[in-house]
Amino acid sequence: VHIVESGGGLVQPGGSLRLSCTTSGFTLKDYAVGWFRQAPGKQREGIAAIKGRDGSTNYADSVKGRFTISGDDAKGTVYLQMNGLKPEDTAVYYCALEYFGLGGLENPYEYEYWGQGTQVTVSS
Repeated sequence: VHIVESGGGLVQPGGSLRLSCTTSGFTLKDYAVGWFRQAPGKQREGIAAIKGRDGSTNYADSVKGRFTISGDDAKGTVYLQMNGLKPEDTAVYYCALEYFGLGGLENPYEYEYWGQGTQVTVSS
């Protein structure tokens, strides 16, 4: 099984990026997929999640209205569209899967499978 994040990079404030979480060996309908981020010196923060069974989504207040999570079961990929990026969004972004999960954002330890992360830097 593999999980690979991609799409990170350097972007100016107000810009956009789309992150991809490409999986293999998983049936995404059986998982909740979450996006987490961790900035230097800070705890890992859950920012968005999607439940495979019904497609329901969950967002942290810090990204609500700016970020959108979506999934393509056929491609085994979950996306995170990030608009209106701010310098405080700078972090390593991780994708994680929880088997038959509820898509919670409070406890990263509920997620069993993790990717290696992709760096997002928002700076002028």
